[in-house]
Amino acid sequence: MTYSPALLVHICAGILAVASGSAALAVRKGSPLHRRSGIVFSVSMLLMAGGGAYLAMMKGQRFNILAGTFTFYLVATGWLTVRRKANETGRLERVLLLLALIAGTTGWIFAWQDAARVLKPGKFAPAYFIFGLIAFSSAAGDIRMLVRGGVSGAQRLLRHVWRMGFALFIAAGSFFLGTSSDPVMKKLGLRAVLFTDLRATHLPEVPVVIIVLLTLFWVFRIRFSNTYRKAAQQAGANPTFGSRPSIRSSPVSAVRLDGFSNSINSHATDDIARRENQE
Repeated sequence: MTYSPALLVHICAGILAVASGSAALAVRKGSPLHRRSGIVFSVSMLLMAGGGAYLAMMKGQRFNILAGTFTFYLVATGWLTVRRKANETGRLERVLLLLALIAGTTGWIFAWQDAARVLKPGKFAPAYFIFGLIAFSSAAGDIRMLVRGGVSGAQRLLRHVWRMGFALFIAAGSFFLGTSSDPVMKKLGLRAVLFTDLRATHLPEVPVVIIVLLTLFWVFRIRFSNTYRKAAQQAGANPTFGSRPSIRSSPVSAVRLDGFSNSINSHATDDIARRENQE
């Protein structure tokens, strides 16, 4: 059995995304393993989502087009959140905002079309509506961020975590919980051979539930933890994702916000403090 290059990229990138995303979600935020696995997750998810949307478009699968497009948007905006400096935005955020608005509008149009069928109502109308609602809510967050000139501190981390976590949930749910009638996985034979017997035991649901719980854990920890709020206030401005440490204007105190903030060399800090005391 032969597969098209786009299908192979979609399958391989999806498997890699679920594995690397799970690792990034489970480990301590800002650690070297989190950064490395996060980069792999972002690249593989963009390939998977873009390839999935393309394949769905070729086959006329409206729901998969919407899911692939919205997943691409979530990963791109989540990655840009930590790639940009604190309180910094660019043109790409505006382009992605337009993509979210298009996805939300399209989802609600599809929902109305499915619900308006009299003889044979569509079964995807609620899913279309929910996707559209989440897309519009995400777009509202983008608009608020652009009006304020960016995000910083705990809000910046929160925006990154929930978007990446929700994108991972979509990928894992599609892989573990998708129906056997899915044209991609049915052709691959994975769900038809493996998940058919396991579905009765509810084992495929376990990884998806774990991803949801871990995402909620980090969202609530960042949102309500005093550690993240205080560190964000002291750090002031966060560096770009993966940037090297640098010395900030505050010579005495050094704050590291789980790897997303700058770390200051202790010897340089002590030297500056001694000079200030002498003066």
